[in-house]
Amino acid sequence: MKRHFLDRLMNWLSLLLLAATTLFLLLSWQGIPAEIPMHFNALGEIDRWGGKASLLVLPGIAWVTYGLMTVVEHFPGLWNTGVRITAENRERVYRLLGHLLSTLKCLITALFVFLTLWCTLARPLPGWFLPIVLACLFGDMLYWLVRVVRAR
Repeated sequence: MKRHFLDRLMNWLSLLLLAATTLFLLLSWQGIPAEIPMHFNALGEIDRWGGKASLLVLPGIAWVTYGLMTVVEHFPGLWNTGVRITAENRERVYRLLGHLLSTLKCLITALFVFLTLWCTLARPLPGWFLPIVLACLFGDMLYWLVRVVRAR
């Protein structure tokens, strides 16, 4: 199935964010505090600290998640679509699910990039962080899943 412009755009944006964050860490490593926040509670308060080497876990998880989601994109026949796939709706449903995966991949990448950069500041998360992240992630999934159900 041919990749849609939206999917290509989201993939390139995700890769750009990942590469920029990795480059930022390499170039600014000396200026990052020795201790950084490693966990935040639901209010955004720091509740665990760690050495700055722990910071490498966040972009590592982001790269792995990006890679795994990219692999999953290439096998739409294995997905649990929630709708019955027929010869008539196959392309339409798989295209919409591809949009879901590419936008979700970009949002998750942006989340890890934000957390990585924020941890280098060694500050609590802003109060808006959790509600906005949840609204974006679940809003994106709901939007595309509603479109999939309508496309069947």
